[in-house]
Amino acid sequence: SHGSKFNGPVTFGARASEFQLNQFYLYLQRAVDSSGSGWDIGGRFDFMFGTDSVFTQAYGSPRGHWDLNLIKSGERFYDIAFPQAYVEGFAPFGNGITAKIGHFYTIIGNEVVTAPDNFFYSHAYTMQYGEPFTHTGVLLSYPLDQNWSLSGGAVTGSDYGGWDGAWDKGLGNWNGIGGVTWTSDDKGTSVCVSGTTGPTSEQDSNNWSIYSIVIKHDIMQGLHYTFQHDHGFANKVGGGKEDATWYGLNNYLTYDIQDDLGVGIRAEWFRDDDGFRVASPGRPLTFFPGANSYYAVTAGLNWKPLKWVAVRPNVRYDWADNANAFDNLGGADDYRATRRDQFLFSTDIVISF
Repeated sequence: SHGSKFNGPVTFGARASEFQLNQFYLYLQRAVDSSGSGWDIGGRFDFMFGTDSVFTQAYGSPRGHWDLNLIKSGERFYDIAFPQAYVEGFAPFGNGITAKIGHFYTIIGNEVVTAPDNFFYSHAYTMQYGEPFTHTGVLLSYPLDQNWSLSGGAVTGSDYGGWDGAWDKGLGNWNGIGGVTWTSDDKGTSVCVSGTTGPTSEQDSNNWSIYSIVIKHDIMQGLHYTFQHDHGFANKVGGGKEDATWYGLNNYLTYDIQDDLGVGIRAEWFRDDDGFRVASPGRPLTFFPGANSYYAVTAGLNWKPLKWVAVRPNVRYDWADNANAFDNLGGADDYRATRRDQFLFSTDIVISF
């Protein structure tokens, strides 16, 4: 780029030609036993250090309280975050109710924050800009039978509805969250519809909502297809004058060549209909290209030379249809973009212990 070294709207893996420690991730967990007929209690606490931490902050709390800014050196961000901290309980009513109370990852969408649980190193626009990362509140889960399951609850707000809210903010702004999942008898096909809705903030009663549809299907042994559609809405944003909407379509196709090697492709379209969601560069949120459609095609490998090591090289091509969103200028106050497309090669190594 012109000197900023940012990869345009790309958030996770934001830096060009530069080593990043994305995630040093630790968690402590006691999972509840949901298979028995008795009560049980457990919980989980997650700790993250690295350049990905800034995207999983609980917003609204003073820095140094809930999430900590450890290092900010120029344009490099190495933070500490606590993306999950919840108590979990199981109650043997009916088929069994599981409850999370605290701060937890969202149920919305397909891709997740934790690196070992994604096929690709880079992320789709829907995950980066269209969906929440975390919630704070209460989430209940209930299996209706072997095929159907329900989830629902209430989460506190930040200034973005029930998205990424903190413990000590938004206590007067509760949003609803829920989902329904159907899984086939052979577990080869599933459909999940999830979403959240509620007031924007304690001071703003306008609505902030999103729904997501994720369909997964095993076409044949080793060949997996995923379709995703997200649609988000925010009323009276930009000083309370205009509504905003964003939506996208993602297609994933992955093939297990052998147990330790898979190949995949992701094709996506994300529409930021009002220039409200996508920033370039994505990390400091200094420049918004405006209303735009974003397209990306990503091809990658997921290779596990050892059970505890994964290598995920990606080749990705992004382009925008209406405004420059890539190749940012460098400078303290000027990160305007100069190109409408970008080719990106990236890879990471995931070590689990």
